[in-house]
Amino acid sequence: MSGLAGKTLFITGASRGIGLAIALRAARDGANIVVAAKSDVSNPKLPGTIYTAAEQIEAAGGKALAVKCDIREEDEVRAAVAAAVATFGGIDILVNNASAIWLAGALDTPMKRFDLMQQVNARGSFLCAQVCLPHLLKAANPHILTLAPPPSLNPKWWASHTGYTLAKMGMSFVTLGLAGEFGPQGVAVNALWPRTIIATDALNMIPGIAIERCRTPLIMADAAHAVLTRSAVGFAGHFLIDDEVLRESGVTDFSPYAVDPSQSLLPDLFLD
Repeated sequence: MSGLAGKTLFITGASRGIGLAIALRAARDGANIVVAAKSDVSNPKLPGTIYTAAEQIEAAGGKALAVKCDIREEDEVRAAVAAAVATFGGIDILVNNASAIWLAGALDTPMKRFDLMQQVNARGSFLCAQVCLPHLLKAANPHILTLAPPPSLNPKWWASHTGYTLAKMGMSFVTLGLAGEFGPQGVAVNALWPRTIIATDALNMIPGIAIERCRTPLIMADAAHAVLTRSAVGFAGHFLIDDEVLRESGVTDFSPYAVDPSQSLLPDLFLD
């Protein structure tokens, strides 16, 4: 029991995919995990609920609190944070993992989808940070880690899917702003992004991506763990890449993270 033992992590979208992988890695240390997500009923296309995630977390050695929470709704976020504090006594870490995606051009993006992405990605990350920060400021080594790319104004990332790029870059700029405001107060506010596309169930909703050319969520989980166990003091405003973080931690062989090590890897979006 070390690293994140006894720490309380509030993770949005932790019922599956990268969010769940980060939760399970922290659980192995003996962390407390708040599974804040919308999925309370099983979906054949996207398996996993807040309850199945909580079961896996506890089986891995952590403590879990499953909270149905739509991060677009301020009242639900406030209730989830209040439940977390009542259960575990505080919050040490916020992981802004929840995100909505729609990879289409302007003429093929319904405004309902556009609004969903802005509300979940940038606004949701800001709201969760705003509600968690009073508790984070009381924590011994507070972190906010947002799954967002390095900010980019390269038109090639905007032309194909302006709505999604705006939503993800919104998360990046929220990170930049909060780092500037709360980094001097001792809160580590940073972003983490994968070098390659990550194989999650959500990819099944996006046609044409070869899963065998992806890495597994474990690489993001290990990278997040390396970030979240660092001292928060003076560590803010960084846009980190998963394999760079792990290389700095001494990892030299990345083949175990590949779905199929014999295949070339697909680079993720937003990395020039």
